[in-house]
Amino acid sequence: MRRVRYISGTRADFGLMRRTLEAVRDHEALALSVIATGMHLSPAHGDTVREIEAAGLTLSARVPFPLQPATGATMARGIGVMIPAFVAALEEDRPDIILLLGDRGEMLAGALAAIHLNIPVAHVCGGERSGTVDEPVRHAISKLSHLHLTATREARDRLVRMGEAPEHIHVVGAPGLDGLDDRPAADRATVADRYGLDPARPFALMLYHPVLQEAARGEADAGMLIDQLLAVGCQVLALAPNADAGSDGVLNALREREGHADVRLLTHLAREDFLDAMSVADLMLGNSSSGITEAASFGTPVLNVGRRQNLRERNANTVDANIEIGGVAAGIREQLAHGRYPVANVYSVLGGTAAKRIAEHLAGLVIDDALLMKVNRY
Repeated sequence: MRRVRYISGTRADFGLMRRTLEAVRDHEALALSVIATGMHLSPAHGDTVREIEAAGLTLSARVPFPLQPATGATMARGIGVMIPAFVAALEEDRPDIILLLGDRGEMLAGALAAIHLNIPVAHVCGGERSGTVDEPVRHAISKLSHLHLTATREARDRLVRMGEAPEHIHVVGAPGLDGLDDRPAADRATVADRYGLDPARPFALMLYHPVLQEAARGEADAGMLIDQLLAVGCQVLALAPNADAGSDGVLNALREREGHADVRLLTHLAREDFLDAMSVADLMLGNSSSGITEAASFGTPVLNVGRRQNLRERNANTVDANIEIGGVAAGIREQLAHGRYPVANVYSVLGGTAAKRIAEHLAGLVIDDALLMKVNRY
């Protein structure tokens, strides 16, 4: 039985990977457990480790680290705290493979710990472009990884150009799209009633995360975004940001407007509730990766703002705007006037079967010197 350990630091990565983790857990040749860290262990961010436990997944370790103050220095120190904690957990457990997603510091710390313990690293959604600090972190994780499970063919080709071994790169699609077609979705009236919204009026789902290099602007930018939604008569269902540098300011802006009759602010939404809201919203506004990937599978209009998702592959439902009043106001009006888009998603290249494919690649991976002794192919 091959033992796989997944590192999870946020509600977002766990929600995207849940179907995959369940597929790994249920595979006859694999055994899964999860190392929980970061926001999962923070009551201020919803204490979402409970969702991992509720899914029936085994927790092999909990690795807390300080999230405050929400600065770049705190993020960097967090990586420093996680590396020795992950080393200790992995030394004790000695899994066969470490599984990681995306571009966060938790995943970078996990990759650094694992490669120095000669444990192969499997990286999901490498090779993608993204703005700010996320892009170099994602590519750093890819260079530390041994098996690459990409969402798109373009991402695969980029990893080849980065010098990764083509035989260890597999296109599987985006794991967050698995199951979207067969889930029992709530209708608009049900979602509106759930959050005290008027189903006859437009409402926007807002999810805006701070950008490290622009952390000082977070509060002003978030306030401007929500004000522009209210100015056109939109009801707003806003989610609290992640814990990255600048998040305190973003949250302050949201809380200042929480008393408005058309604003609902939530710390966290369970994955299914989040998908329900996304599927019926008239507009999704912000800079979340969910607007780039999952929203297209519902045809939801997305206004992506700023540079956080810079250069990522886009679907037709996404319109981009700089964070300035004129561009944001015009983008909101454009997307509301357009209405829903035809369902088509570049990240669903293999039809929402990422979970099964990832589990099969993990089970079939040949772990030998050819895999572990990494060299660039260029």
